[in-house]
Amino acid sequence: MTQNFKKILKISAVLFFFIFIFGYSFFRSYDLIFGVKIKNVNLVDDAKTESSVLTISGNAKNATKLVLNGREISIDMAGDFEETVALLLGHNVINIRAEDKFGHTDEKNYQLIY
Repeated sequence: MTQNFKKILKISAVLFFFIFIFGYSFFRSYDLIFGVKIKNVNLVDDAKTESSVLTISGNAKNATKLVLNGREISIDMAGDFEETVALLLGHNVINIRAEDKFGHTDEKNYQLIY
């Protein structure tokens, strides 16, 4: 009986070790697997606005480079950004493109009417 218990204990310990290694590897490579994400942008697609100056803010998780309408803007360590843009009369397109350190990109387009 003790021989079987020792064998089961060894197998359980090895199995637990490999499950732990797999979980830790997945946790550390999460950014690589899922890439960059643009979230929480304060714009609504096809919205009408009365102001010619608009402050755009949001979060680009895991981004190293963020481009707003063809112009690179700064982001903080958490991925938060805030930028002011001037709108023209009529139809305006706001393009936000984020890139991470592995070359993955995420792009969002918003259409506004001023």
